[in-house]
Amino acid sequence: MAIISVVAGAASWLGFPLAAAVVAVYCGHRARSELRLRAGTEGGDGLAIAGLALGYANVVASVIGCIVGVLVFGGFFAALAAVGIHAQGH
Repeated sequence: MAIISVVAGAASWLGFPLAAAVVAVYCGHRARSELRLRAGTEGGDGLAIAGLALGYANVVASVIGCIVGVLVFGGFFAALAAVGIHAQGH
């Protein structure tokens, strides 16, 4: 699961933004849980943490990107509406 998490985390930055990030976060948490149950008999915690970091960072970047997109396009359309209203007044 830790390897899947880190691969999905990398894929989330290379072409499959939100879907791969969700997989990375899910698999990262699942891998860390499984590793805790095995009480240190297996490695991979670093990979799970890397996958979690990549996944969460991509989710945050996606949310910020959506907010910025709404603000930019919302402002653009508001400006067009204002110009349209102003042009109709004359």
